[in-house]
Amino acid sequence: MKKIRSYFILIIAAALISGCSGLNKMKDNADQVRYDVIPEVLETHAGDVDLTIEGTFPEKYFDKNTILEATPVLVYSGGETQFEKVALQGENVQANNEVIQNSGGNFSYKSTVPYDEAMHKSELVLRVTATRKGKSVDFDPVKLADGVIATSTLVSKDPMPVIMPDNFKRIIPEDKMADIHYLINMANIRNTELKSEDIAALKEYLSLVNTEEDLEFVDMLVSAYASPDGELDFNEELSGKRLQSASKYIKREFEKSEISQIEKEGFVKNEKTAEDWEGFKEEVNKSNIEEKDLILRVLSMYSDPVVREQEIRNMSTAFEVLKEDILPKLRRSKLIVNVNKIGRSDQEILEQINSDPSELNIEELLYAATLTDDAKEQLKYYQIAAKQVPKCMRAHNNAGALQLRLGNVAKAKAAFEKAKALKNNDVVKNNLGFVALMEGNNEEAEDLFNSMTSSTTQSKYGLGTIAIMHGEYDKAVNYFDNEPVYNNALAHLLKGDMSKAKNMLDNMEMCESGTPSYLKAVIGARMDNRDYMLNNLREAIEYNADWKEFAAEDVEFAKFFTDSEFTSLVE
Repeated sequence: MKKIRSYFILIIAAALISGCSGLNKMKDNADQVRYDVIPEVLETHAGDVDLTIEGTFPEKYFDKNTILEATPVLVYSGGETQFEKVALQGENVQANNEVIQNSGGNFSYKSTVPYDEAMHKSELVLRVTATRKGKSVDFDPVKLADGVIATSTLVSKDPMPVIMPDNFKRIIPEDKMADIHYLINMANIRNTELKSEDIAALKEYLSLVNTEEDLEFVDMLVSAYASPDGELDFNEELSGKRLQSASKYIKREFEKSEISQIEKEGFVKNEKTAEDWEGFKEEVNKSNIEEKDLILRVLSMYSDPVVREQEIRNMSTAFEVLKEDILPKLRRSKLIVNVNKIGRSDQEILEQINSDPSELNIEELLYAATLTDDAKEQLKYYQIAAKQVPKCMRAHNNAGALQLRLGNVAKAKAAFEKAKALKNNDVVKNNLGFVALMEGNNEEAEDLFNSMTSSTTQSKYGLGTIAIMHGEYDKAVNYFDNEPVYNNALAHLLKGDMSKAKNMLDNMEMCESGTPSYLKAVIGARMDNRDYMLNNLREAIEYNADWKEFAAEDVEFAKFFTDSEFTSLVE
């Protein structure tokens, strides 16, 4: 009985030894397994890290009764992130995993994990556990790749809000007009005409302009007319005489008011019209004459003034009405004084808005913000405008735009919502789109940009930026078109067109963030252009010293990690 039990124990022990021996053999020969990682250095796109592994097991490696569980893991300072576990089984195992024949075989694996900034400097290792008949052996971890290239995260989310323009005009043209009417075939000015309301108003206006500092004379136009009845030669002479009498009168009025401009050469402009057919047509159009349409048809059919007059005279009834109601209005001289109203100077506007802004109108308030490059001052002026004229949507919108530029996203949103309540136009939709983008609500931002009645440079920039964040680089460059902006260069780089990205950046003005300079350094590294890489990395660090630490861990520069000049830059 003892012999039988001892024999049984020996059989079990042999089985266990045999099982462990098979697992250990797989562990010892693990270096015979080939793993191809795609990409060779992991990258993040659209906020994820995608991994593809193509594996090959050699002949007689995979034990028929064994299950292998493999877990790719990104290991980094302070933690690690596991990809999805994959299980493979030998041909005799009764399970639902992919089978690897003892004669050898291949497998393909794909998985994704969300990107974390800590992964910027990391290693991809494979952890394998082999299990056979209840016994397990952990293989030595295998380093598969470095990671993670995070160049796609360098997308700029700087907003491009639209500021609505003011309608401020420092010089506003004004004019004042008066008519002097004459009796038929006469050119002398009657006293009754000089006492008319429009002549009195003109004289009063001349005095006002002469005394007000913000009004200045531009010129004076004197036009004299004869009605289109009678002989052309006679009317030519008559309109000339009327011009003389009107010019003499207005000159006298200027002299009475002691307005010196009348003496300036070219100040008074004279013109005469022998037969005022245009005035005739205008008066007929305004009239209720029964044969109005017929008269207008004659004017359109005949250009010869003699024929025109004869055809109209043939309409005897109509002509009698014309003689009484229309033609007398055309026997006139027209006096027009042109004046410029001069608004406050830039300095006066700034002084006024900082002392008592209530004296300024809305256009002056909005214009004040354009007189400084200080964003905080601009915001203050737009807020003053919004408070003083709360129904001005431009003031609320522009205040929101400045808040957004200053990084005050919540305050910007509140201001844009006030503007939207007054008028939900494309400008407001664009600006709220950038608020949503800054808040991380890409879907909402995309909807707002697409809801605009027509796309703009700003909205396409927003959509292009979102496309980069979604990993849609071809789509992004289509939105950006050929706009020379940083994100466009980044999109070209990420889609593999380094030449286009480099050319775009080389022709752009660099900025204080140093980001464009850093991207140029990345391009230099990818193109193996050491000098270009070093020069631009140096420039980026001069703008912003934070690039030192970022570059020191950036596997974009892996081939230069032992370069003494590179290491001295990033120390």
